[in-house]
Amino acid sequence: MVEYEVTVFTGKLDLASTFDDVYIKLVGSDESPRTQIPRKWIPSLKDTSHLSISCPKSLGKLVLVELQKQNRFFEDSWHPAKVEVKSPEGHTYHFPVYHWITDNEVHYIREGTGLWKCSSLTSCMHFTDKGIPHCLKADGLTSLPYDICFSFTNYCKKDFVLFLEYVCKNWKSVLFYDEKHWKDDAFFGYQFLNGVNPILIRRCTALPDNFGVTDEMVFSNGQHNLAEEMKKGNIFLCDYKLLDGVQANTINGKQQFLMAPLVLLQKTNDDKLMPIAIQAPNYKDNPIFLPTDSEYDWLLAKIFVRSANFNLYELNAHLLRTHLLAEVFAMSVFRNLPMVHPLYKLLIPHTRYTLNINFLARKLLISKNGFFSQFTASGGEGVFTILKKSLSSLTYSSLCIPDDIAERGLKDVPNFHYRDDGLKFVKGTLSFYYKTDVEVEQDSELQAWIKDIFQYGFLSLERIPQKFTTVDEMVKFVTMVIFTCSAQHSAVNSGQYDFGAWMPNSPTSLQLPPPTKKGIATEKTMLDCFPSVNTTVHGLAVMWLLSKQSSDRVLIGQYPEMRFTEEFPLQKIKEFQEELKKLSADIKTRNSSLDLPYIYLDPDVVENSVSL
Repeated sequence: MVEYEVTVFTGKLDLASTFDDVYIKLVGSDESPRTQIPRKWIPSLKDTSHLSISCPKSLGKLVLVELQKQNRFFEDSWHPAKVEVKSPEGHTYHFPVYHWITDNEVHYIREGTGLWKCSSLTSCMHFTDKGIPHCLKADGLTSLPYDICFSFTNYCKKDFVLFLEYVCKNWKSVLFYDEKHWKDDAFFGYQFLNGVNPILIRRCTALPDNFGVTDEMVFSNGQHNLAEEMKKGNIFLCDYKLLDGVQANTINGKQQFLMAPLVLLQKTNDDKLMPIAIQAPNYKDNPIFLPTDSEYDWLLAKIFVRSANFNLYELNAHLLRTHLLAEVFAMSVFRNLPMVHPLYKLLIPHTRYTLNINFLARKLLISKNGFFSQFTASGGEGVFTILKKSLSSLTYSSLCIPDDIAERGLKDVPNFHYRDDGLKFVKGTLSFYYKTDVEVEQDSELQAWIKDIFQYGFLSLERIPQKFTTVDEMVKFVTMVIFTCSAQHSAVNSGQYDFGAWMPNSPTSLQLPPPTKKGIATEKTMLDCFPSVNTTVHGLAVMWLLSKQSSDRVLIGQYPEMRFTEEFPLQKIKEFQEELKKLSADIKTRNSSLDLPYIYLDPDVVENSVSL
């Protein structure tokens, strides 16, 4: 007889243990007896369970273990983390599981080349609307598979305590700054670089045809001219053209208004980004507003820009480019990759809670009776108009931060902390598994993964690769996926409440049309333009809810589920964690000398996935 020493680890999630009977079988060239995992004094599997399995002879190289749970009193789920088996020959086999077992079926867990897929997700992509990425098909929260749901802790957390915690940490650093500086041109310009929508601004080399700015308007002293400043790289443009033609919402029975403004900015000698002209060409007779106009003419023009910015970034930069794309990435992982595929191991941490939070977003935010429909200028059909236009204009290069920064001409713009911190996140680690381009081309599961994304996420538009032909091409795409699901989401999500809690800096809607004449705006005009109290309160509540970190968050670089067993990827994880520590320290050092710290790409803030 020979003995196999087996250790079964139960996950550390809430309610992960079970009162059911659980059986295990080892499979190699032969099979072990089906053996019940022994119980501790308390009748549930918890933490770790040890047992010895006796076999008449060696089973040879182990290829899988079989796990089966059988109900004792009632239906009770179990979340095994992994199984470790020490053979009589002294070799230790690792079988990662990290999967909720809810039925009484036999589950086959392979060592090294797993074949398990999330069967409940393999055919549930749902076509929502023409021109928008497909999503998970689910009737309700209870129909979602356990593996993709929020933890019990996340559902039961004490939000009020977390709110006080958040306010105490961030109120003085950003909110007071907003209240004090929201009228300042320098802060207005700063937010295009380091606010919640850093993906819009680009260097301007020629004015749009519908933006009739002249030298006399913006350089009345004659010291500069637009042609020279553009040549020097000092002129920048923000174009909200995706909002053009969007039908504004009606709130509380009152028509709302939404501009599609053009904003021209100049980099000054002291490295500030200052607005020099604003116009809304989509509104007839809307003049070009200038800093030299009356106080409320100029301030009102900036308010319309800030409201347009809220509506565009929430739907484009935030919802589409992080949440909806992350859902497609995650669904393709579950539908196409075996559990022990290296890409599955690499990407699964970046899918945590994404499908659950997106289901809630569709139900509570963009549904017929959701937040956007009731309390934003873009609500109702406008939401889907913006999403469709945003997807149709999306490019692959705009999702890859090095390419995006270069394409927008922003490599050398000073004080661009989003760029500086974001570029340091770009890493590739798949070369260990793919030595040649041929191996990439011949990996049918990898090719199925990218094909699903091309078809269901980008609707077969020529936006991304349809297949991978080289290692470099695959590494670039996977890097983009990880950055999108982690750092990019943090950049456009975490600062929502910081920049929006002072309502005048980020109104969800406006109740007056933009002025057609100069010199008539007053403080009363501005106050009448702001959204109603109930609209403002709901806006603040949603921004706070979406931007706060959950109590069971998992930050970038943390891997509670150790799916990799090979020495090389484990070493790479350690190196990555050390790099993140250094990056965090560097960011904190830089921030200590800033009036307004940029914290949103600090690894101590960035979560591994789109989870809120």
